[in-house]
Amino acid sequence: MEAVILILGLLFVAFMALGVYVSVKVIGAAKRGVDRTITQARRTVEETTLRAKSFGQVGVAGELAQLRLSLRTSMRATQEALQAGVAEDASLSESLGLFQRLSVHGRELDDELKRLEREPDRATVASLLPGLKQRTERITHSAESLRWAARDRARQFADDDLAALNTQIDVEAGALRHWTVEEPSAGAGAGAGAGAGGGGAGGRGGDRARSAQTGEEGPEALTARDPRAQTGYPWQKAVRPETTN
Repeated sequence: MEAVILILGLLFVAFMALGVYVSVKVIGAAKRGVDRTITQARRTVEETTLRAKSFGQVGVAGELAQLRLSLRTSMRATQEALQAGVAEDASLSESLGLFQRLSVHGRELDDELKRLEREPDRATVASLLPGLKQRTERITHSAESLRWAARDRARQFADDDLAALNTQIDVEAGALRHWTVEEPSAGAGAGAGAGAGGGGAGGRGGDRARSAQTGEEGPEALTARDPRAQTGYPWQKAVRPETTN
């Protein structure tokens, strides 16, 4: 009895531990989902604000907003392309590592541009704009190079696979169109068989004539099958015999 109580207690503790573990996992997944949603919403709001500033404001503020918008758009597009391609092409993992190193410089530049947006000394910010534009162009150019290289690689793989598939289809189509033609030797063999059959029929006719002369009865003749009633293929109907009046 004590053993049964001990086993039941252990099972209860195990179920409780399993329930706590599952609850923690579910709460963690829900929290990550909420964080991801909040991050995406914040990113959308920031990009919408930057787009409004780049079109609605002139001068230093508008140029800073345009630089941030172009930087964020290029980096996000490259990240999505590399992450989508690395699942199918493992060789892109090195490119993804290079992009992560590039992302460090991109985040530093974005933070600097964000601080300069709140800088009251517009003259100093205007003097820094040429260098900021050059850094932004260098980062976006590198990101675009990785993105288009990954896309060209994926397109080349798709073209090679399509070419190999077309070749296999052409071979299979040729095999399906190939059929064997009846050889002439088959017709000659059939003619020889017919001659042998004629000879056999002539022999049977001579035996029947000799039996009539001697008065002996030969074996009963087999009734030949009506060739019209014989069907050559299973889908053909037998010909009905003609009725006599």
